[in-house]
Amino acid sequence: MGRISWILLVSCTMLGAGGGFFFKRASDPSTHTYRTLVIGLTCYGSAALINIYVLTLLPYSVVFPLTAITYVWTLLLSYYFLKEHIHLRQIFGVGLLVAGAACLVI
Repeated sequence: MGRISWILLVSCTMLGAGGGFFFKRASDPSTHTYRTLVIGLTCYGSAALINIYVLTLLPYSVVFPLTAITYVWTLLLSYYFLKEHIHLRQIFGVGLLVAGAACLVI
C-alpha cells in the first residue's frame, strides 16, 4: 500500500469515530446542540467520501476490513472524553480486530 493510501485510510477511520463521538454528544440533553450534530454529520460525510476515494486506490477486500480500525479510536474517545468504563473484554475484542487488520497488510 502506498503511504497516501494509509494516511487516507487512517483519516477515514478517525473521522468515522469522531462522527460517532459527536453524535453521542449531540444525544446528551445537557450538551445537545445543533453544532455538535453538524460536526458529527460532517465527520461521517467526510469519512464516507475519503472511503470512496480510497476504494479507487486499493481493493475492497482490503479497505473494508481495515475500517475496523475505527473501533480503536472509538474505544479511546469513549474512555478519555466520555469517561466510559472500558472492560477487559472490550479491549480484547478490539485487539482481535487490530490483529485481523494486521493480517491483511503484512
